[in-house]
Amino acid sequence: MKSEQRRALGLGVALLVLGGIVLVVGAGVGSTGFESLFAAWRDPVAMQIVGDIRLPRTLGAWLAGALLGLAGAVAQGLFRNPLADPYLLGSASGASLGVGVALWMFGASPASTQWVVRLGMTGAAFVGAVVAVMLTLLLARGVQQTLRLLLAGVIVGVVLGAVKDLITIASADILQAMQGFMLGSTGLVGWSACAVMGALGIVCLLLGWALAPVLDGLALGESTASSLGLPLGAMRAALVAVLALATGAAVAQTGLIAFVGLAAPHLVRSAVKTTHARLIPLSSAMGGLLLMTADLLARWLVAPQELPVGVLTAVLGGSYLLWLMHRRGARGGLR
Repeated sequence: MKSEQRRALGLGVALLVLGGIVLVVGAGVGSTGFESLFAAWRDPVAMQIVGDIRLPRTLGAWLAGALLGLAGAVAQGLFRNPLADPYLLGSASGASLGVGVALWMFGASPASTQWVVRLGMTGAAFVGAVVAVMLTLLLARGVQQTLRLLLAGVIVGVVLGAVKDLITIASADILQAMQGFMLGSTGLVGWSACAVMGALGIVCLLLGWALAPVLDGLALGESTASSLGLPLGAMRAALVAVLALATGAAVAQTGLIAFVGLAAPHLVRSAVKTTHARLIPLSSAMGGLLLMTADLLARWLVAPQELPVGVLTAVLGGSYLLWLMHRRGARGGLR
């Protein structure tokens, strides 16, 4: 047990150190390379580029990835399925619908950095994510049947996505904003968005850590969790709220970022065997590192232009998932 604790601690420290290194590199990478970073101390314009654009963008990518990694760990534990993530259960589609409705009704833009607009978009995404998850649970009649749950999530996601498309077609003014939102981007993340994601991330992390024994109990089966005297109904509702809030906060600020929530817990489990009390913060750190690295690559690969980070994570995440399926299939099937 102590060796597992040391490995988990070592992994956490390594993820934070690597995250700090990538943060420094990300603050320097842009259309002018590292020139702005080196000139920041003597050039006010270069300081503004680093301090007001690159640094909050890179930190925001880490925070959004951390939220998605946390949501992925909670979803996989809650639904006892290693393929579960916020997107499969419809919460991301619900969150995007909520943002689309907010843009349509109030004319807000994702480019806005005003606190009220950011909080409003996050609230709309949160409500949309909660409604989507609740619809999925209602359609699946609980979480007992995994296949039914996943099918329900796909159906809810498709339906809510169609409603979002209808809203986008009906209001041409938000078409460009929604297109960038669907592709996923960290280019518009500022300090206010970082503050919102950071505050909500702390809340979700604390709640997830407090509810980790419930996830450990569910991993042993419904009857075992019930025998431990856990109020499963109330705690499931709290876990759904954590999942929806983390997903909504990330999606509202960066758009749809694929595979981070699915891959981060898998990478942590492949490195250490641990309980959910450690898995949740480690998945957060892993998700933050993954998305921040993807954002760095998106800016660097075709500089001075950049790739949509959501497209890049989809390609890299899909490749990882195919490799994982091939490796486990060679060992006798997916588990």
